[in-house]
Amino acid sequence: MENPGYCSGSFDGLHHPSDDDDDEMVDIAGATLDFSTTDDVPPLSSGVYEESNGTSRTAGMNGNGPSRLVDPLEDPLPGVGTYEDFNTIDWVREKSKDRDRHREITNKSRQSTVALLHSISDAFSGWLLMLLVGLMSGALAGGIDISAHWMTDVKGGLCLRGFWFNHEHCCWLSNETTFQERDRCPQWQSWAELITGKSEGPLAYIMNYLMYIFWALMFSFLAVILVRAFAPYACGSGIPEIKTILSGFIIRGYLGKWTLIIKTITLVLAVSSGLSLGKEGPLVHVACCCANILCHLFTKYRKNEAKRREVLSAAAAVGVSVAFGAPIGGVLFSLEEVSYYFPLKTLWRSFFAALVAAFTLRSINPFGNSRLVLFYVEFHTPWHLVELAPFILLGIFGGLWGALFIKANIAWCRLRKTTCLGHYPVIEVLVVAALTALLAYPNSYTRMSGSELISELFNDCSLLDSSQLCGYKQPANTSDTGVDNSLADRPAGPGLYTALWQLALALVFKMMITVITFGMKVPSGLFIPSMAVGAIAGRLLGVGMEQLAYYNHDSVIFKGWCSQGADCITPGLYAMVGAAACLGGVTRMTVSLVVIMFELTGGLEYIVPLMAATMTSKWVADAFGREGIYEAHIRLNGYPFLEPKEEFEHSSLAVDVMRPRRMDPALAVLTQEGMTVGEVESLVESTHFSGFPVVVSSESQRLVGFVLRRDLLISIDNARKRQDGIVSASQVVFTEHTPLLPPDAPPPLRLRCIMDLSPFTVTDHTPMDITVDIFRKLGLRQCLVTHNGRLLGIITKKDILKHMAQMANRDPDSILFN
Repeated sequence: MENPGYCSGSFDGLHHPSDDDDDEMVDIAGATLDFSTTDDVPPLSSGVYEESNGTSRTAGMNGNGPSRLVDPLEDPLPGVGTYEDFNTIDWVREKSKDRDRHREITNKSRQSTVALLHSISDAFSGWLLMLLVGLMSGALAGGIDISAHWMTDVKGGLCLRGFWFNHEHCCWLSNETTFQERDRCPQWQSWAELITGKSEGPLAYIMNYLMYIFWALMFSFLAVILVRAFAPYACGSGIPEIKTILSGFIIRGYLGKWTLIIKTITLVLAVSSGLSLGKEGPLVHVACCCANILCHLFTKYRKNEAKRREVLSAAAAVGVSVAFGAPIGGVLFSLEEVSYYFPLKTLWRSFFAALVAAFTLRSINPFGNSRLVLFYVEFHTPWHLVELAPFILLGIFGGLWGALFIKANIAWCRLRKTTCLGHYPVIEVLVVAALTALLAYPNSYTRMSGSELISELFNDCSLLDSSQLCGYKQPANTSDTGVDNSLADRPAGPGLYTALWQLALALVFKMMITVITFGMKVPSGLFIPSMAVGAIAGRLLGVGMEQLAYYNHDSVIFKGWCSQGADCITPGLYAMVGAAACLGGVTRMTVSLVVIMFELTGGLEYIVPLMAATMTSKWVADAFGREGIYEAHIRLNGYPFLEPKEEFEHSSLAVDVMRPRRMDPALAVLTQEGMTVGEVESLVESTHFSGFPVVVSSESQRLVGFVLRRDLLISIDNARKRQDGIVSASQVVFTEHTPLLPPDAPPPLRLRCIMDLSPFTVTDHTPMDITVDIFRKLGLRQCLVTHNGRLLGIITKKDILKHMAQMANRDPDSILFN
């Protein structure tokens, strides 16, 4: 385009003086943001900022889209067919644009070798993009894992061989490490040893305690300050927003490069501070940021919102793959929990990207054990059918805990949004971090990181284990030992009783502190804290079952499969099942959770207990409310998300939901001819609608098509600047042929090319359950309501969500966006 000031000067009328004004502040994912804030990475709706190349065109839903806007101009306008911030994309139009683009490339490929090569590169670009996303996400995840491990250990001391070594690496080469005190070596010194020169005694304990609190406060302060100053979108888990974006909503800057940089840094700081949060959820956000940024290297994905969301669906699978070392579970997680539109092609590419990411992470080897899995287990005892009862009991606990956690966390987050607590995010984070560190340090099971705690709880005791959880009374002779270095069931000793009391206190602490931690203004995942709660409960139940079997091996329950001296019960297995049950209760995941758990632990033969506990936890939690934690946060933030799993059970009709209502003003429409440019501009400025139906005339109200507000404003503004004679008195024409005008009349403005000639319509007596299905399955932004061909009203996604909220006795005004 020849006008250099186009981008800066042609959008004055795009924002209306209504409740969606630029100056309005809005709370997204707990971060109060200004609509005028932009990210320097082109946002999801980046077409406004791109030069047009004449190859893509805005198509109607029947594929008969325009190739030019105004007759004298051959090039399509930049900005037409794109979307404003906090709006929903038109899936049908985006898919139509991609089909037209693909058809054009295919036709040209038959004409020349260069065009054929371009066609091949276009087909291969999706796989290349997946390769880059997998490599970048795997590398970032490896760096996050290594950094978080080192900074977590820094709270306890430093390595004299080199400050960059964590505790484990520092003591690897030491020849002075004893088996009973494997974590102690001369090369690693606590802060008390470095400052006071003493490693034991009250002074050393107090000094280590104070340094632990100091580092926890330092890390959490840096995390919240960086988020607040540079990338407010980097807070929270990110999965509720990713789900909303994948459903077609646009949040500019949420997947930009500043969000990626700050989220990567602050995620390490937040995890290292000891707060009750995990890095797994935020890693999905990080992977999606990588995918969005890399999409700008490929025209096919840069200029099409629907195609880009296919890549983001694959990136969500990559995020779980690198978080847990579970590539198959990641693909299923994206399919079951996150994605809105998941075609078969996306499934294959998700699998490939997750494979590349897992291979990259394995090459980096962040855990130092040459394994990809996070919590590798080796259980030597098969489970018995009788044990299904305690496994189901763990499922019930997980469901109850999940339902309770969701209600408590949403109540706390709502309190944060509606009171002055939300105005002081830095103070809130520091207070919670101080409280967490103060209460966590005295208990060794809350002092360690969440991943270490889960690994400890999953561990199966052996002869060479010095853990407190293995503090059983030793057998009198070696005949009581089992095979493979495992031990038979034994009576609990003093060390185990101490560990059980500490675990019980840790369970109460984790359950309470996680409620107020999740949703703060720092990156915070929920997978690890939920799994930790379940693993503690499972280990406690497992030890109880083990002691019950030891003292009652002749009872009816244990007779026949648990004889004296046999290794019958594995407490670590109960911890694993409990972890899956609690995570399932909070997120309502089922298939993907089971696959993630056996990939995570390598315990392939324990799928049935995991399935039983996971399904039980889902059923129990669904009895108290069908929403998982991510859906609850989506509703709390007012995002326009139509949950695919939710049933519409009411008998209302389209006429009951459409606007205008009976007492409302008439529907604002455009006529296909007869309106001037000035009248159209006045209508647009006096309303805040995102689009306008086009009718034959005001009297007949016969529907012709639908035109978007943004396209209308861009077209009129461009025509005024580039087409001679276009003034306020010029007629706006949506017909195929220009009507006869007086000789002295200014030239008309033909806008048929930006009009959707086949908008989706329903009759006024269409049941709303069918209408809701149409919106879900086609990803519609709006649907027009007609009666015998005459236009009656319009239904938008926001109208449907408000109606569903009203039917569920919720506040309909909680839906903030369209």
